[in-house]
Amino acid sequence: MLSTGITTAVNVTPSPDAQWLTRAAAQTGIPARALRAYVAAVATANDSAPTCGIGWNTVAAVGFVESAHGTYGGGSLNTAGQASGTIVGPSLNGAGFAAIADTDAGALDGDARWDHAVGPMQFIPSTWQLVGRDGNGDGKADPFNIDDAALSAATYLCAHGRDLSTAQGWTDAIYSYNQSDPYIRQVRAQAIAYAAKTGTAE
Repeated sequence: MLSTGITTAVNVTPSPDAQWLTRAAAQTGIPARALRAYVAAVATANDSAPTCGIGWNTVAAVGFVESAHGTYGGGSLNTAGQASGTIVGPSLNGAGFAAIADTDAGALDGDARWDHAVGPMQFIPSTWQLVGRDGNGDGKADPFNIDDAALSAATYLCAHGRDLSTAQGWTDAIYSYNQSDPYIRQVRAQAIAYAAKTGTAE
């Protein structure tokens, strides 16, 4: 596991308004619709788990690494936060990836033999069944909707009483999302960059 040494710039929790969102989207290159979802997700997650202290830039960094904020493969997010294309990761058939046999009869990923990570935050169907949340209040949890996916990711990262304001808590959370040291380094670098670009680094 990575050594710690993470500063508070990794995890930023401002109270953004519409002007901040517009400015931050321009500064970071994050699509405004995705950024709004990340900010709303961390507000809800921190209300539900006050000791978590997750920052918008952490969720945004995961969203960037996983799907370039829902734009992977030339896609985009519509005004409702729905991904224009079906974002489905590679087959988890053991060839270069973990082997995860199908858990949802292909309902989310279209493959009844092997699982694939799905949506802008790349959830494995079995994980989505456990942590999928309705972030936009439409009565369903949809991994292809950025509001739902971002809230689910923030909730997942905050699980088990983690405190993401600490270096070890932050590292443990990201490691739970993807057990890879290069992944943790990439997310960390992106989260710090987002904080710096918006002038919220400490």
